[in-house]
Amino acid sequence: MENELVSFGILSVIPPLVAIALALITKEVIFSLLVGIMSGALIYSGIGNPLGIFTVTIDTMIGKLADEDNAAMVIFLALLGGLVAVITKAGGSNAYGSWAERKIKSRESAGILTAFLGMLIFIDDYFNCLTVGTVMRPVTDRFRISREKLAYLIDATAAPICIIAPISSWAASVISYYPDKAGVSGMQAFISSIPMNLYAVLTLFMIVWISLRKNADYGPMAAAERKAKEGAAIESSTIAGNDELEKLSVSDKGKVRDLVIPVVLLVVFSVLAMIYYGGYWEEEKSLFDAFGDTAAGFALALGGICAIVAAFLIFVPRGLVNFKDFFRSVGLGIKSMVPAIIILTLAWTISGICRDLLQTGEYVAAVVETSSMPVVLIPAILFIVSAALSFATGTSWGTFGILIPIAISICDIVAPQLSIVALSAVLAGSVFGDHCSPISDTTILSSTGAKCDHIKHIATQIPYALTVASVCFVGYIIAGLTSGLGFAASTAITLPISLVLLIGALLILPKVLKSA
Repeated sequence: MENELVSFGILSVIPPLVAIALALITKEVIFSLLVGIMSGALIYSGIGNPLGIFTVTIDTMIGKLADEDNAAMVIFLALLGGLVAVITKAGGSNAYGSWAERKIKSRESAGILTAFLGMLIFIDDYFNCLTVGTVMRPVTDRFRISREKLAYLIDATAAPICIIAPISSWAASVISYYPDKAGVSGMQAFISSIPMNLYAVLTLFMIVWISLRKNADYGPMAAAERKAKEGAAIESSTIAGNDELEKLSVSDKGKVRDLVIPVVLLVVFSVLAMIYYGGYWEEEKSLFDAFGDTAAGFALALGGICAIVAAFLIFVPRGLVNFKDFFRSVGLGIKSMVPAIIILTLAWTISGICRDLLQTGEYVAAVVETSSMPVVLIPAILFIVSAALSFATGTSWGTFGILIPIAISICDIVAPQLSIVALSAVLAGSVFGDHCSPISDTTILSSTGAKCDHIKHIATQIPYALTVASVCFVGYIIAGLTSGLGFAASTAITLPISLVLLIGALLILPKVLKSA
């Protein structure tokens, strides 16, 4: 079925708003996404065509699942579930947890280790979300760190570290959207934008602050942490995990290396697969170009299947798992990922309806382009607009593609000195909106990696994200006001002031909102 592109104006923002509102009210993600999808299908097909609601929904959903990158990501999720299950069955997770309990002496150490591991995995955010959760969940459980806190630490390192790492799938995406006639290369612009990407920089600072300091949490996160400290049972996610997997018998012969080696091999295989699919060897590209041109989903899937094979060769010959139990565990692990795959598929579907059929992004972009904003407020306004668009569509990358060319074009005409700051503001706002959105794929995968209820992850993370975003908004106003001094001077003024404001907020908020 070919879909005719039509402009639906303000109606195009209704589906994501419906899905987000219902998710926050009902706490039922699948129901909320389905209603949002069907409301978009109704708008597109028209009230007089009730059958169109279902045909548009199914056509879009099948189209998204048929997309090669999405299909590869589904395969990777399934394989990762299988790998986690066999590592658990072989006793690797238990052995690692026991070792960590002996070596890591405090909740603060467990939290900061989680944060630093998240910062180390900067190649791809999907890979970051799932790997960090797999490795650190046994440790954070031992030290009674809530699953909500773990999910936040994962989510707050994944996209923010990827968006300031020159060698990452995110950098490649940003560079591809940067206009060729902008005066500087996309790589130069990306590297220049890093210190003024306030949301990424301040979020990474915030997770270190919260991990190291006692009683630094506030709002719903403080309540979740208090329950965990008091010994409340750790709640497994409604997104990942099932009774059969949780009851899986575990070998008592497992060693720490039985978790570390398969995970390290997963990292190595995935990175090698990324540069392979990027043409590093066959086309003799540079390492960065190979990462930029790679097919991340295919690479992760290939890394996953290689890691499964390696786990078989490590566990079965040593008798940690017999042949039958190995493949039974893989099956249970794949089964545990089905709810996450369903939610991810629905998120892709609503994003497809908004982006491809209703043209939500184009509508928002047109509003920005035709508005007469004061020059000094351009960065702050772009930050808010990109955040709203990313929140509504659940995608940072889609927001990059829509707003980066517009932002650079506006600055080229009215304020060339703001071009890099404007790019930073778009990137920062996109990541912020993505963090807060219940329909964001990376937010869903962070819940999955932590085995945390998705709505609880959203509810506990939003106050933290809003804290940083509020400081960022003020920071971008300062950046606009100081832009006449030059980019270096503006950065030297904006970044320290923003950091001081954030520290002030982090000192005050735990006292004001500690019982929320």
